[in-house]
Amino acid sequence: MGKLWEKKTKPDPHVIKFTVGKDYILDQRLVKYDCLCSIAHAKMLNRISVLSEDELLGIVKVLKEIMELDKEGKFKIEIQDEDSHTKIENFLVQKLGDVGKKIHTGRSRNDQVLCALRLYYKDELKEIEKLVNSLIASIKDFVERYKKVKIPGFTHTRKAMVSSIKLWGESFIEALRDDLKILKSTFNLIDQSPLGTGAGYGIPVLKIDRNYTKKLLGFKRVQRNPMYVQNSRGKFEGEILSALSMIMYDVNKLSSDIIFFSMGDMGIFKIPEEFTTGSSIMPHKKNPDVFEIARSKYSKILSLEMRVKMVPLNLISGYHRDLQETKEIVFEGFDTVKETLSVISKVVKKLKVNKERAKELLTGELFATEQVYKLVKNGVPFREAYKIIKEKYS
Repeated sequence: MGKLWEKKTKPDPHVIKFTVGKDYILDQRLVKYDCLCSIAHAKMLNRISVLSEDELLGIVKVLKEIMELDKEGKFKIEIQDEDSHTKIENFLVQKLGDVGKKIHTGRSRNDQVLCALRLYYKDELKEIEKLVNSLIASIKDFVERYKKVKIPGFTHTRKAMVSSIKLWGESFIEALRDDLKILKSTFNLIDQSPLGTGAGYGIPVLKIDRNYTKKLLGFKRVQRNPMYVQNSRGKFEGEILSALSMIMYDVNKLSSDIIFFSMGDMGIFKIPEEFTTGSSIMPHKKNPDVFEIARSKYSKILSLEMRVKMVPLNLISGYHRDLQETKEIVFEGFDTVKETLSVISKVVKKLKVNKERAKELLTGELFATEQVYKLVKNGVPFREAYKIIKEKYS
């Protein structure tokens, strides 16, 4: 079977290899979603009398067969297939003959890939939401165990005022809850059906039913303007990575704090030994590598966000092959955040606090501001009270 766009002139193999890139590998995770979009599209074609009832049943049966083969790891996309769409359509033609050739009626690979991607994005965002909630639960558990423990609070990396495990932990719970709101907003943006917009200029002649496919696929609404559907590619991916970067911002801060509070000279937090690593030359080392690597992932997600936002820069309206590059970037972003959240949640749940060491570090200067306000409460003007207490620590 040939390529969906094949012409009379045989394409140069080097050009094919270059233009396909990693698409045939990346699309492996889209097979299920591509089939779901195709099933909905086939049902719509039946609704508008392009496919008969028997033709629809045949197509749906084969598409479900493909999904089962994919689940078992037996539906492999090769470089000569280019992408999941070509592989699936060629399989349909092999099984059903001319009936399989009807599946692409009323759509383009442009709206087809966007439909599959958005279903995939929605599932991935839901998975990220679960993992964020899992991290919140781990922090809650940690706070519950040590909520009465007072610890030093810092500004400028110098002791400032008295803090507590409760205050510290709940700051991250509140931050992550804000991140969930950002995720929800991003999910709402993604939750638009692009199916039926073709290559960006709609489908001529046929009166396709976009609301019907929207409903079948579980999208909240239809993305109306077909040109904007294409122009939103890169924009929506940028929004996803922006949301992920907010989560990783808080993971970065959490990791930095745990590294700081678990330092030997500080010794308030204790990372269980099974979650630390050693040194090849220094036998005493118990390194917080897991938090160092997690901390670094924020900069990685930021760079991915910038990369994906740079791809559509200065492109005129409409589809361009440049946009193919956005797929791998977003996949990498999802994979990075899921892995990081999963491991950090596990470690935080086992994190310990050295209560005695925390108490030792509550030295006098941490109570300076408290002493000022005690004087204020007794009628001393704040600035005068400030000067009195300042003399004690000069």
